[in-house]
Amino acid sequence: MRTDRNRDKITREQQQVLLRRRVGVIGLSVGSSAALALAMEGVGGAFRLADFDRVGLSNLNRLQAGVHELGVEKSVLSARRLYELDPYLDIEVFREGVTEDTIGDFFAAPDGRDGLDLVVEECDTVWVKVAAREHARHRQVPVLMETNDRGLLDIERFDLEPDRPLFHGRIGEVSADDVRYLDRAQSIRFLLTIVDERRLSPAMTDALTRVGNSLSSWPQLASGVMLGSALIADTARRILLGEPLPSGRHSIDLPTLVSDGQAPRTPLGASR
Repeated sequence: MRTDRNRDKITREQQQVLLRRRVGVIGLSVGSSAALALAMEGVGGAFRLADFDRVGLSNLNRLQAGVHELGVEKSVLSARRLYELDPYLDIEVFREGVTEDTIGDFFAAPDGRDGLDLVVEECDTVWVKVAAREHARHRQVPVLMETNDRGLLDIERFDLEPDRPLFHGRIGEVSADDVRYLDRAQSIRFLLTIVDERRLSPAMTDALTRVGNSLSSWPQLASGVMLGSALIADTARRILLGEPLPSGRHSIDLPTLVSDGQAPRTPLGASR
């Protein structure tokens, strides 16, 4: 009954297909909003949620939480939100996040339960970003990532391209072992390589010069997180229903798409 108003943007038959899918979400600040959007739309009947962190005051600018939930583990809070929405969901919580000890279980639990059908990766830890994709490629699981700056959405169809280079080949042959001990400056440089520094918004470009000084970390807005969640949910639904959606990078830049027509326009689209 809750999803009755989805018809027939999502048919009954499609809904049954989606409810048999298992989705993993890594990083539950931005990722928690994506997980909630997926669950609200019925995209996945089972979830694996991974994050080691707890809710802090600075998370409340984009995380759907109240001051009474400060200090709660993000993985627990996300699971709580999903269960409040649908108590029949199958949810596994990885409270220590994705580590060398847990990453195998995250992708395919040793008790013989089904593995993941899709991964949403929204964490800041470089080792996890690379290791998650290595495991996804090995198990042929598609990966989605949304960066909350200029609506940048990454689609990596390891299910269709098991030999596809990680991050569209932007990092070369670098492995998770290679990035294990990067310091903060090296990690930021690595992340900038992944997202392509030239495509960042002016505000983000300026902010990155001040991270660690006048800024504790890069800025994020609730509107950007919600846009990203919509992009993730729509893309995940289409992939899990078998639509021919290829790997690529897409930008849904609202200031460019919704403008007075006077500002210079930056070309949008996808690169593969």
